[in-house]
Amino acid sequence: MSRVWDVPVDDSTRVRDVRVAAEEASACAGLPANRTASAALVATELATNLLRHAEGGHVLIGLVERTDDGGPRTCVQLLSLDHGPGIPDVAAAMRDGYSTTVAASLGAGLGTCRRVANDFDLHSAVGRGTVVLARIDHEAAVRHPGTPAPPPRAGGVNVPLGRAAHSGDAWARVRAGDRLTLLLADGLGHGEKAAEASTAAVTALRDLAELPPPEILRRLGPALRPTRGAAVAVAQADLSAGRLDFAGIGNVGARLRTGGEWRPLLSRPGIVGAQAPADVPVQSGPWHEDSLLVLHSDGLPSRWSTPEDVLLTCDPAVVAAVVLRDSGSAARPVRDDTCVAVLNGGSPRA
Repeated sequence: MSRVWDVPVDDSTRVRDVRVAAEEASACAGLPANRTASAALVATELATNLLRHAEGGHVLIGLVERTDDGGPRTCVQLLSLDHGPGIPDVAAAMRDGYSTTVAASLGAGLGTCRRVANDFDLHSAVGRGTVVLARIDHEAAVRHPGTPAPPPRAGGVNVPLGRAAHSGDAWARVRAGDRLTLLLADGLGHGEKAAEASTAAVTALRDLAELPPPEILRRLGPALRPTRGAAVAVAQADLSAGRLDFAGIGNVGARLRTGGEWRPLLSRPGIVGAQAPADVPVQSGPWHEDSLLVLHSDGLPSRWSTPEDVLLTCDPAVVAAVVLRDSGSAARPVRDDTCVAVLNGGSPRA
């Protein structure tokens, strides 16, 4: 199920809470001791920076699946979000020692976080706040000078209602050749029973990567029938054909951006595994290097704003986190589990 650690960082005691959450997530992912220590180090620095530079925020820690020639494996993803003043000079903030200029800390800072993480990204806008992403895998990243690793093509963020242990939402991606499929499932209700439904959808997707979106939805029906059911959206980018196909059942939101223009993609009413329509039409559009798709559950307000300054330059998980952060405030509390998943364009080798 979608295990998530959502830790508010509003005083110094929370730094330890974030570190402990990172260690728990590392244990769930099966990370060895040295990589668990790396996750704890990153967690501590992110929480410390929230207190020092942003007057608080929160850290989301979750488990995400990575896939390479060795097959799928689980890694730990840490996201720091704040509505603080932003970082005027990101390059300076990335230098070792920057984080030690105001108060005592481990002395590692964002520069060391970037080095120990397998993936690292940061977006900051003055007056809007900062989002920092780090993923910790089972082994340290091997980086060759002048050959940066390609960014992941899909990423997401998942927040359970009331900081529960499990979210009823889930997202996943699978790839078959030049076709990359992104799924977002919103289990009926919230909590563990809802998580059972969304997890069933994610698990079943692994064997359906070569099918088109409507057929994937049809095959998910039997898999979700023993559960409460879920709203499910499936988007499939055909990188060789330059086309995106979308089909959905239920209230999962979707927006596609191509050529600088946004358009909504609409799902059919129903519940996968319970009351799914017999026919689900496909909506198609061009898919290019500048294209971007955002899927989200109904925990996100329908009128969220598009963060144009992060769309093509940041890791998709950072884009998802910025969308989530900018859609909420203390005056507009979250009323359900919330999941945002992003698929970006790029070369077929990404």
